Amino acid sequence: MNRRRWLRMAAWAAAGAATGLARIASAVRTRAAPRVLIAGGGFAGAACALELRRLDPGIDVHLIDPVERYVTCPMSNEVIVGWRTISSIEISRRGLEHAGVRCITGRVDGIDAAQRRLRLAAGDTLAYDRLVVAPGIRFLWERIEGSGPAAASAMPHAWQAGEQTSLLANQLHAMEDGGVVAISVPSGFMRCPPAPYERASLIAHYLGKYKPRSKVLILDANNYFPKQPLFTDAWSRLYPNMIEWIPLTQGGTVVRVNTKTMTLFAENGSHRAAVANLIPPQAPGELAPATGLASDHGWCPVDPRSFESTLLPNVHVIGDACIADAMPKSASAALSQAQHCARAIAAGLSGQELVPQDFDSVCYGRVSPEWALAFPGHFIILDGRIVAPQPTSSPGIELDTAAAATASHDAERWYTDIRARAFAV
Repeated sequence: MNRRRWLRMAAWAAAGAATGLARIASAVRTRAAPRVLIAGGGFAGAACALELRRLDPGIDVHLIDPVERYVTCPMSNEVIVGWRTISSIEISRRGLEHAGVRCITGRVDGIDAAQRRLRLAAGDTLAYDRLVVAPGIRFLWERIEGSGPAAASAMPHAWQAGEQTSLLANQLHAMEDGGVVAISVPSGFMRCPPAPYERASLIAHYLGKYKPRSKVLILDANNYFPKQPLFTDAWSRLYPNMIEWIPLTQGGTVVRVNTKTMTLFAENGSHRAAVANLIPPQAPGELAPATGLASDHGWCPVDPRSFESTLLPNVHVIGDACIADAMPKSASAALSQAQHCARAIAAGLSGQELVPQDFDSVCYGRVSPEWALAFPGHFIILDGRIVAPQPTSSPGIELDTAAAATASHDAERWYTDIRARAFAV
């Protein structure tokens, strides 16, 4: 073998070795890139995905949700009374994709926590290093006789925004003057506890303008609701004799419905309605109990330092489904949990120590076009629980109209802000 041929062969060998090493290095890099899967693309899941990409662009983040466009529950009450269009509260996944999140349209069918694999209903499986589950809520139809998915076409809940929101809006607008709009509020944990009373306020405003002989009836399975004195003060000023509230102690719990006669049967008797907004009792989305993330009482216990499930390792639960102690089940609280969870995951994957941080949330409940109530919250982790420090003063029993006007303006900026922070839009 002459020297020239030997050098040529050596060069080929070196090139081949270099190519092989490059392939190995590439494969190592691919394997080394941690993968986080997020099941659920609402405020909690989307915000967690976005925050993970911001904290560490090297993390491979996949967001899995059955729908391509998300319809926000915040501001959906304004759609019902015609202040907004349904398209104005729809959000695409484009902002997340531009941030490097891989969005998959599909439904999660199962979780193998031991093997760290997730199965889609279509049959595909995905491996993960960490999994975040944000399944939202499901309805406990069996708690109210005569209710169910089919009954919701006659008595819409509108508690998952979208088609139900439009259906309730259409029924309200078609109602003849003099009719009763009944709102049934469940007991127990529920998504956005102040929202039924915001809804009652906005419907009363609509009725006062267009159907003044009508009224709103609230059948409530609770004896108290958030900022009740301020809501009732606003109702007495703005909508005198138009909103009637029947609490638990007065037999306000709805136990049965008849959709053919549009009758709600409560513990104090029967109530006919022209429009019935039946909000069922709630529990975590079906994925939670199906995969063993929910405990015996139905909700998902987590370690508040990281939102890692106490039942399945390397799986985190955020948003409405998890037990977050003093934190409400709201979009703003879900966003705060999501960002906290993302920091914990990023720190764990990089071997860094997590520095615990407090939680903050705020949401708004409109009582008229000009007035709104603010629901701020500050929460800390104390003795393994999320608690709210004691307020320094009483919230009062009369509406501060100047503060309510400021809150009404703040609500618009807040909605724009949480959309950007969760969906990059």
